[in-house]
Amino acid sequence: MRMRKLGRTGIEVSAYCLGTMVFGKMGNPDHDDCVRMIHRALDAGINFVDTADVYGYSETEEIVGKALKGRRDEVVLATKFNGPMGESPGRSGSSRRWIVQAVEGSLRRLRTDYIDLYQIHHPDPHTDIEETLSALTDLVRAGKVRAIGSSNLPASEIVEAQWVSQQRGLHLLRTEQPTYSILNRGIEREVLPTCHRYGLGVLVWSPLAMGLLTGHYRKNAPRPAGARMQWVPRHLTDERKLDAVERLLTLAEEAGHSLTHLAMAFATSHPDVTAAIIGPRTMDQLDNLLAGATLTLGDDTLDKIDAIVPPGTDISPLDVSHTPLPLTRTDLRRRPPHERAAA
Repeated sequence: MRMRKLGRTGIEVSAYCLGTMVFGKMGNPDHDDCVRMIHRALDAGINFVDTADVYGYSETEEIVGKALKGRRDEVVLATKFNGPMGESPGRSGSSRRWIVQAVEGSLRRLRTDYIDLYQIHHPDPHTDIEETLSALTDLVRAGKVRAIGSSNLPASEIVEAQWVSQQRGLHLLRTEQPTYSILNRGIEREVLPTCHRYGLGVLVWSPLAMGLLTGHYRKNAPRPAGARMQWVPRHLTDERKLDAVERLLTLAEEAGHSLTHLAMAFATSHPDVTAAIIGPRTMDQLDNLLAGATLTLGDDTLDKIDAIVPPGTDISPLDVSHTPLPLTRTDLRRRPPHERAAA
């Protein structure tokens, strides 16, 4: 397994990060099987594990904690906060009040006294970033967290967070976790250059475009029985994505690789990407991913990928990508009726 430095933290991590979102009720409900998969990944050289409190509403962190018993020091353990952990008010977001509660819950479920990388899961437009960074800084100083990071932040908010930390003497966000795949290359325009400028480690999620880049979803073909991504219908039926997949399948065959291995090698080939998060649901899926871990792509193949999906291009956003509030709330992009009438 190839190893890389996680930004400027000095922490060394594997180029594949084991994502655990589908361990538990969201994918594989067999806890013992999930534990065996985590052990298989560790034995194969993966030392980077990513989870979140909201995955399975705490179930997934419990599985990870069980799996890491006796092996905690082998692992760079990352988790996230911010997502809703129940219907009660205040059990989500990036406020100091919630962060100090959320971290204790994660530490308990993960059966550890420290988290290597604690990440803001989503932007929180309702909380001042200084409030969030101040609380996270206190966790680092208390020894409960080793490094802090973010996920799904636009470039402008990455810059703002860096500025606030520098001006207020707070700990810096050291990593960013955006979506990135052959089909979703938008972060190449601003997010990756910004991460490079500030020395942030980048761990990308969904390098297989939520299953489309496995080749199991084909144009004019029925969806595979039991497919776990039936809840993202627009993504799976987008004609532009399916057209690109057909061309990529041909390219992969000509290059002598599976589409899965081609897609993973693409994601880890970008010099500003530290690690790509894999999300296997079964042992067979994990073994298939591990089989391609050493693959590197030559310039000729990368040029052909660029011709199919140009650099910096999102064919269309993932159904589950973060969407800024002004794009979903009309009151944030339209003047009130009385102001429009007076204009």
